Amino acid sequence: MTAATAIRYHRGMNVGILLLTHTGAAAHYPALLERLLGRVPLPLEVFEVAFDSDLDALLPSASAALRRVDKGDGVLILTDLYGASPSNLAAKLVQLGTPARRVSGLNLPMLLRVCNYPELALDQLASTAVTGGKTGVILDHA
Repeated sequence: MTAATAIRYHRGMNVGILLLTHTGAAAHYPALLERLLGRVPLPLEVFEVAFDSDLDALLPSASAALRRVDKGDGVLILTDLYGASPSNLAAKLVQLGTPARRVSGLNLPMLLRVCNYPELALDQLASTAVTGGKTGVILDHA
């Protein structure tokens, strides 16, 4: 069982974002981003992978989701857990020809950081995602 959710975005930006996660792990992010930012500055889609999914069977629909968010300068694929099915599916997607980068460990600080720098090129945006994910995790001694 998979689900894909597209969200409206502010046109003019060229790198797309594909949230490729386990079912339920990212479905709330599009609405949360709109609430926090007022708008999502990049084309964004959620593609969910059920735990018992056949990745080869999902590849065509995941590829279609990737192409929907690709507006000319590639796609940043954010996955929830490195080495799990969504991340493995993302690894297959990056080999299909559309310029894409995979970053695992999706969290809200990562996604907010990406959305705050929509003008960046794909490789820079991938690095920005990693930085946002890492610096957004804080041990509070309060």
